Amino acid sequence: MCEELGITFVAYSPLGRGLLGGQVRSGADLAEDDWRRGHPRFQGPNLDHNVSLADRVATLAAEYGVTAAQLALAWVIERGALPIPGTRKAANARANAAAGDLTLDPSAFRRLEEIVPPGTAAGAQGNESYLANIDTG
Repeated sequence: MCEELGITFVAYSPLGRGLLGGQVRSGADLAEDDWRRGHPRFQGPNLDHNVSLADRVATLAAEYGVTAAQLALAWVIERGALPIPGTRKAANARANAAAGDLTLDPSAFRRLEEIVPPGTAAGAQGNESYLANIDTG
C-alpha cells in the first residue's frame, strides 16, 4: 500500500529496543533507571521468551555471516521500509549501516519469517507509562 501511494514507512525500533542487538539478555542488563524496565516486552517471562526469539534470529544470521541486527534491518529494508535503529556506539552504527548493502537470498527472509513469525514477540508493544509522558505538543 505504501508503494502504491508513494509513502515511505519508517520502522521505529527495528531492533526490538536492544533485543536483536544482543545487549539485553535479562533484566539485570538494564540499568535501574532504564525505561525498558517498565516495558511489557522486557518483563519476566515476556523477556525470556523474546530473548529466545532473538537467539533464533542470531543463529540464522550466523549462517549467512551477518549479525542478528543486520539480518533484521535487511528484512525491514527488503520490505521497502526505512529503519531507524538507535545506537550509542559508532561501531554499531557502522554495522547497522552495512545492512543496507547486504544482498541476501530471499530464502533468508522466508526462513526468518518461519522461525520468528510476525506477532510472536511476547508483551504489549508499548509502555503505557512511558507513552503517557511523551510531549506531543
